[in-house]
Amino acid sequence: MEKKIESFTERLAGIRQKIPQSLVQVNDMGRIPPQAVAVEEAVLGAIMLEKDALTEVIDFLHPDVFYREEHKEIFNAIISLYNTNKPIDILTVTSELRSEGKLENVGGAFYISELTNRVGSSANIEYHSRLLVEKFLLRELIRMSGIIQNNAFDETTDVFELLDNTERDLFNISQGNLKGSYLPMSTLITRTLEEIENISNSREITGVSGVPSGFTDLDKVTLGWQKSDLIIIASRPGMGKTSFVLSMARNAAVQFNKAVAVFSLEMSSIQLVNRLIAAEAEIKSEKLRSGDLEEHEWHQLHTKIKKLSDAKIFIDDTPGINVFELRAKCRRMKSQYNIDMVIIDYLQLMNSHIDNRKNANREQEISAISRALKSMAKDLDVPVIALSQLSRDVEKRGGNKRPMLSDLRESGSIEQDADQVLFIFRPEYYKITEDEDHMSTRGVAEINIAKNRHGQTRDGIRLRFVDIYAKFADYDENFTYDLGNVSFQSKINDESSDTDIPF
Repeated sequence: MEKKIESFTERLAGIRQKIPQSLVQVNDMGRIPPQAVAVEEAVLGAIMLEKDALTEVIDFLHPDVFYREEHKEIFNAIISLYNTNKPIDILTVTSELRSEGKLENVGGAFYISELTNRVGSSANIEYHSRLLVEKFLLRELIRMSGIIQNNAFDETTDVFELLDNTERDLFNISQGNLKGSYLPMSTLITRTLEEIENISNSREITGVSGVPSGFTDLDKVTLGWQKSDLIIIASRPGMGKTSFVLSMARNAAVQFNKAVAVFSLEMSSIQLVNRLIAAEAEIKSEKLRSGDLEEHEWHQLHTKIKKLSDAKIFIDDTPGINVFELRAKCRRMKSQYNIDMVIIDYLQLMNSHIDNRKNANREQEISAISRALKSMAKDLDVPVIALSQLSRDVEKRGGNKRPMLSDLRESGSIEQDADQVLFIFRPEYYKITEDEDHMSTRGVAEINIAKNRHGQTRDGIRLRFVDIYAKFADYDENFTYDLGNVSFQSKINDESSDTDIPF
């Protein structure tokens, strides 16, 4: 009896060795993962049959979509030929696999030729390829659910980190951005050249390569806010941080049709919209709050806010939001509205959700927040602008009181994590009536770029600040601010009216 069992075991082992490993992969529940091997063969055959077939599916088809390892290797060879602008057919794919020493591993030249016999044309290649992607997504969900289950049973797992990682992975799957550990130089160069071409096309349209701020002199230095960058905008209270980023959000959304997400931890969404309307319609915000508007102001209000009402600005005023909630909401906005920029007002009001048992101080918490914001910028591939407070050291200093990087409040890691650090400085706030060149500082704001990972730093970028409208605009020395008339008046052209203020 024992000899029969041993004989049967040996025969079973021999049978298993003859079956391709990719056909017997099973998950932890003992079931074969979702697959469509016949469709994989048809897709590969169609790609080798017609030269333009790959271009129809190259945007979403990648090697991991294929279930069988042999098919992954064949598709990798096809991609290598594509990246080097070589023709793709039975002979070139066979030659490529032979040069890589993988031809026999995939079944030899005979198997490659057999693939083209499985399909008559590439007419249905997109439909078939999307079927493969669906099977792949199902396999990924099964894999992820196993990891989630194991981590959930682990008592040492941080539940908020688990939720954040899970949502991030699901977002990556839904966006087709599954991350690999490395990419070959040929692929990276191709992508980089495509990015350079996109930047060139963007500059022809908007004049900048990133998301425009709408301020001419500032955009000349930054070339717009770049994807995956963390930008810190800091100042002492009363300098107009919120007004500055609201003006930028308005410019990006109204002038350049960008989608902007604004997270306000200090002011309510109604208060922010009130400021936006005041700046757009050029009516004092106090009048808007009281509703005490004259007839011409009502007309002015309804005439000027049409563009603002159509703007793609999304405001969230959840108080004390933590980094996990922020990332989750931004991922949803990216998926639903394809947001181009995220603004956070302001960093010190956020919670990092660091476990109090770790005895983390506020500096460590701010460090965790800044790292998380930089990570979010990279994940979403959008610029993230976070406002930050400065320490009181600015007030204690003599001289012109311009901020420095060392004034960033509570954490030096903000400076380390940020790609750009900008300071807002209004000399008028400190009763400084003239600058070093003896020019009036009335209604003048300076933007000082103290850190710029991608280019030069710059001090003294001048903007016009209109405090009664809480509005920033391009600086023009030909305009003066007249408090009595509540308008800009041109020294060159005095025909400007209150309802058509030229800035």
